[in-house]
Amino acid sequence: MQGEEIVIRLTRDEALVLSEWLERLQMTDLGRVVDDSAVWAPLHRIAGTLDKALPDLFAADYAERLDAARRRLRPE
Repeated sequence: MQGEEIVIRLTRDEALVLSEWLERLQMTDLGRVVDDSAVWAPLHRIAGTLDKALPDLFAADYAERLDAARRRLRPE
C-alpha cells in the first residue's frame, strides 16, 4: 500500500479557498498549528499542486474572485 496515490477532487471555488488558507497557514509558525512534522510534506504538496492548477491566483482581480468563491461556499 505504501506509495499508492489518493486522488482528491475539488471544485474551483473549493480549491481557491483552500489554496489561500494553506498559504496563510504556511506563513504562520507551523509548529504551533501542526504538531507532527510528518504533516508538513503533504501540506506543502497540496499547496504546490493547487498553486500550479489555479491561474486565478495570478489574476488582477484575485481578491474579488476569492471573496466570491467564499460567498458561494458558505452555507446560507
